[in-house]
Amino acid sequence: MPATERAHEPQPSTSSAAAPIPHPRPRPSSATPAAPLSVLLIDDSPEDAEVFRNLLAEVGAEVRLRWARTLDRAATMIDADTACILLDLELPDGGGLEGLRRLLRRWPRTAVLAVTGTVDVHLGAAAVAAGAQDFLVKQEIDARLLTRAVRYAVERKRADESQRRLVEAELRGQENARLQRHLLPTPLLDGSGLAFHARYRPGRRRALLGGDFYDAVRTADGTVHVVIGDVCGHGPDEAALGVALRIAWRTLVFAGLHGEALLGTLQRVLEHERRSEEIFATLCMLAIEPDSEYAELHLAGHPAPLLLQEGSRPEMLPYDFGGPALGLLPLEPDAGEEQWPPRKVRLGEEWSLMLYTDGLIEGRIGAGTRRLGQEGLIAMIGDHQDSGLRDELLIDTAMSEVEDLNGGALADDVAVLLLTRGGSTTAAALTVLD
Repeated sequence: MPATERAHEPQPSTSSAAAPIPHPRPRPSSATPAAPLSVLLIDDSPEDAEVFRNLLAEVGAEVRLRWARTLDRAATMIDADTACILLDLELPDGGGLEGLRRLLRRWPRTAVLAVTGTVDVHLGAAAVAAGAQDFLVKQEIDARLLTRAVRYAVERKRADESQRRLVEAELRGQENARLQRHLLPTPLLDGSGLAFHARYRPGRRRALLGGDFYDAVRTADGTVHVVIGDVCGHGPDEAALGVALRIAWRTLVFAGLHGEALLGTLQRVLEHERRSEEIFATLCMLAIEPDSEYAELHLAGHPAPLLLQEGSRPEMLPYDFGGPALGLLPLEPDAGEEQWPPRKVRLGEEWSLMLYTDGLIEGRIGAGTRRLGQEGLIAMIGDHQDSGLRDELLIDTAMSEVEDLNGGALADDVAVLLLTRGGSTTAAALTVLD
């Protein structure tokens, strides 16, 4: 056996050094030939390597065959283009099933054909069980069998990889669904007599969450606190910041903070958690007094809610008193005036409040530059109310129509809440639209 070796294909054993195996000349064809398969033979015998070359050339197989005598040498030659490995299980430097396992651990996505000179059915079954695509006995190989085995092994490995990726995608989807259920809030409104419906759709494709956030809780004194907000941007950092702000808001509400103190603390949280000073968040916050027709409204650069009542058109709550978005301006505790002044608004005895993020009103109308806007939203909701739409059906229809007008899915995140007192109150509902 020759003592020298090169990292390419062998010549017959009469040569003192291994040389590249010549590729068979492609047959003339009017069609563009397929790229040859890159196959690596790991076998310590130059004679056997020459046999493999001749068998592939005999049927004109479009295969780029390379040769390595040892597993260590093969480790330097396998690359991303290697479609199939022919592995001799009787290599002196660690063949057998252990050598096969080493190969599969290091290159799990490359097809492997186990080859041996021993007719051993049990060894062949063990090789396939260990991860090889097939098992070949040298004395039984002919040109067509070898060519077919190589191509079948490559296609089988591709199918296995596709199945693996599908299973991984399904598992990720299940994990994402569980994660989403924990990240999105469950409103705590027991005893409030209010119905709560929410719809949420992130603007990023395949995203769990966007930068929009919302929550609703009832404190021990019976006051219902509601918030909806929008972190500028659409990436995962903004989504994480939105979750942090929502959790902070709920914690601070239950700790007894409200109004200016609550918003100022939220701004400090945002300033600490944001990745850059350009990040800000708009926010709308309502505190609805128990057994009262009034609520306290705070706006921080956010669109004002819509008040919906039977027998009248939707009405936008006051918005000209609002303060800046959180994080947009530094806090000024000694300025002598509130940055986010409250506004007491009358809701009436029976009402619905629609809170939303600007993604709902910034969708385009047709192919031009015209956008829906708040006036367009008011007209749309009024028409839907006149048609008898209520509760979740009202916001589902509104979101569908906004997307239709936009000519497809909206680019921005969208969150919509509908809080209702009186009429037919039902259990809280939540849907995430993807």
